[in-house]
Amino acid sequence: MRQLHLQLTLAAMYDFAPDPDAPRPEVYDDLVGAAKALVSGEPDPVANMANVAALIWQFLPELNWAGFYRMLEGELVLGPFIGKPACIRIALGSGVCGTAAATGQSQCVADVHAFPGHIACDAASQSELVVPVLRDGVVIAVIDLDSPVTGRFDAVDAAGIEALAAAISQAV
Repeated sequence: MRQLHLQLTLAAMYDFAPDPDAPRPEVYDDLVGAAKALVSGEPDPVANMANVAALIWQFLPELNWAGFYRMLEGELVLGPFIGKPACIRIALGSGVCGTAAATGQSQCVADVHAFPGHIACDAASQSELVVPVLRDGVVIAVIDLDSPVTGRFDAVDAAGIEALAAAISQAV
């Protein structure tokens, strides 16, 4: 991890500081490394999702929501997140999150208002990136990122969050 700094105090406080001048792929490499460090050895998936959501919020600019929906009994159920209160349950195939979960494919949506069936939890959201978290080829959760900026997410973001999802899949 290049310019990434980890400080562990006796009170178990973590301070991950991304390099603001690093190219975006390196920021994602550092995000993945920081996430691995945070979830290493922690068996509680909710605690791990909470820390990873906080890490995403710290590393990535221009977000208004970052978090998880967990796959429970055939539907997505709200997990740990940072942002405004959100939809609690999402049916598979419904909205951007439900589409990602149903297809097992990342959804990078430049303009959520153009996405058929978009579920608007926050009227400020303009773009969205949803990446499935797979374990043994099965969707167990999705990572959902919303932005108030149209076109905020691209292939670099999708690849970075896909790498994050793969790195933490056994811990969430």
